[in-house]
Amino acid sequence: MANKAIFGIIGGLVLVAIIIGVSISGTYNSLVQLDQATQSQWAQVQNAYQRRADLIPNLVATVKGAANFEQGTMIAVTQARARVGQEAPASAGAASDPAAFKRYQQAEDGLSSAISRLLVVTENYPDLKATANFRDLQAQLEGTENRITVERQRFNDAAQSFNTKRQTFPTVLIAGFFGNTFAVKPYFQAQPGTEKAPEVKF
Repeated sequence: MANKAIFGIIGGLVLVAIIIGVSISGTYNSLVQLDQATQSQWAQVQNAYQRRADLIPNLVATVKGAANFEQGTMIAVTQARARVGQEAPASAGAASDPAAFKRYQQAEDGLSSAISRLLVVTENYPDLKATANFRDLQAQLEGTENRITVERQRFNDAAQSFNTKRQTFPTVLIAGFFGNTFAVKPYFQAQPGTEKAPEVKF
């Protein structure tokens, strides 16, 4: 009888260990899938940003042809693009590194602001606006900005799915066991000041 009881206890412990192992394995695998979905979406964000960066040299070259065009605006765009280029090597892992993510977003937001200023200044140059090359580049930039917005939103959705799963119990314990492998994903935020409505003056 004693042997049966011992075997029963051992069998019960083995069964519990198997159940726990299967649960941990399933949780780990679901975290891997969600993490990969986030990484894949981050690559799409980078792809959209790269498309914009590739358009800028053509835009700058086209605008340079306009007589007396504001050099300060041109320099600002070129410098902003260079800052993005400096952050690019670290951006590969930015989806899991909040500090790198923030630096990359700030660099890209700076480039967005510089491009916006450039396009506003071109309003003073009707001859430039009338050229087919400039109109084509402007349309491509607008389309690219729309792509960036969509990809950023999709990234935030993927990050939310991952973070929600990661923060639930007991997943949070299992994720913590693997250190930074399953770190909480950052989100894209609106640029400071965009919460205020623009002031219209007549």
